Amino acid sequence: MWVKALDMILEKMKSSGFNFSQVRAMSGAGQQHGSVYWEKGSIQILKNASSELPLHQSLKGCFSVSDSPIWMDSSTASQCRALEKALGGAQHLANVTGSRAYERFTGNQIAKIYSQNPEVYKQTERISLVSSFAASLFLGAYAPIDYSDGSGMNLLQIWEKAWSKPCLDACAPGLEERLGCPVPSHSVLGPISPYYSQRYGFSPDCKIVAFTGDNPASLAGMRLQEGDIAISLGTSDTLFLWIQEPTPALEGHILCNPVDSQTYMALLCFKNGSLMRERIRDECASGSWDEFSKALSSTVAGNSGNLGFYFDVMEITPEAVGIHRFNRDNQKVPRFPKEVEIRALIEGQFMAKRIHAEKLGYKVLPRTRILATGGASHNKKILQCFFPQVLSDVFNAPVFTIDTANSACLGSAYRAIHGLVAERNVSLADVVKLAPEPRLAVTPTPGAEELYRPLLKRYAELEQKVIYNPASSCLVK
Repeated sequence: MWVKALDMILEKMKSSGFNFSQVRAMSGAGQQHGSVYWEKGSIQILKNASSELPLHQSLKGCFSVSDSPIWMDSSTASQCRALEKALGGAQHLANVTGSRAYERFTGNQIAKIYSQNPEVYKQTERISLVSSFAASLFLGAYAPIDYSDGSGMNLLQIWEKAWSKPCLDACAPGLEERLGCPVPSHSVLGPISPYYSQRYGFSPDCKIVAFTGDNPASLAGMRLQEGDIAISLGTSDTLFLWIQEPTPALEGHILCNPVDSQTYMALLCFKNGSLMRERIRDECASGSWDEFSKALSSTVAGNSGNLGFYFDVMEITPEAVGIHRFNRDNQKVPRFPKEVEIRALIEGQFMAKRIHAEKLGYKVLPRTRILATGGASHNKKILQCFFPQVLSDVFNAPVFTIDTANSACLGSAYRAIHGLVAERNVSLADVVKLAPEPRLAVTPTPGAEELYRPLLKRYAELEQKVIYNPASSCLVK
């Protein structure tokens, strides 16, 4: 399906008159964690594909696993437990690979395939991530996995940037040769396959730069710099952080930075995002963002000490569920007035983001910028709301908005340009310095840091009271 989709896109571009000969370099992004399994002998078919045929016809017999596991698969709990046990616990695994064991991570998916279908695994000569699979199609050879996307597998030592032998051994035998050697994310892998020159008119000199995951590509697309934080406000809220000295934790993920191999990026996901905000808007502001904004701005910063946790569904960061309200004396209360409820929701969501970012080693610097992107940042009514001011005050940093909704796609184009000059120590920031700058939305209110610092401490302490306890299947009171 993926190969046929690529065929269809390129054929449409060809029909529209796109001049492929002008493309100097290409990179791309794939869904993180997903994997593709190449059957023995596939390399020759890939290398010698006839330009007379659509590529999907030539490759239809090349995959030992017909349905690729992707990030939505959560069927590998037993493999996760086994990997953490083999590495001496969840925290030690996180110290090595940047994350504790997650069901969607590739190493655990590979372990499941090996344990359930050892013959299928035996017939597999190469395992690609979705990103390196797509790069392989353009390269006409097996493309290596890049450091950044490789960090989302529970297999890569993020400090040494090499496969962890204990992790490999815990997942499947002979795994290292099936994965190949990982490479820096800016690596030029080689020229484009002759197939594309012959079929579409690409220049034989067009370079293929290592593809990476969608989240790392988004970091490149948003042009994050050291100390910056990007917040994607969508169905789930996602934080991207540029970190110099990360501290891996049991929540969130540390990945190798896709545009600076000496630094790292952190990723945090919060499941109760826009749907939670919309429910409180509907209940407390008659479904109107204007009314929501008025209510938010009518209350004082810090909400007179009232704090709330709003998790309609089981949250990822932290692992908790339910609605929990606390007054200024830390007493649990059944309800807030509507305007207090609205501010408790917004302040709580943003305080949680800062608290968990700092747990991973993030530090707000004098030059820190918060870049707002994703679904909510593109909704004009949302941007007219007062909550960007709350975000700015909680983090004590200016908030900027970014135009592009397709940051992973744009980041792939930036990375293609960067790959051509990266070996000369040219930074991505230098390459894209003429691109449009983010727009300043708000700056922090004077005194915000002094106001929110004790509230952040209280919020972190109260969070421990609402964390889900799976051992007793109840909320810890």
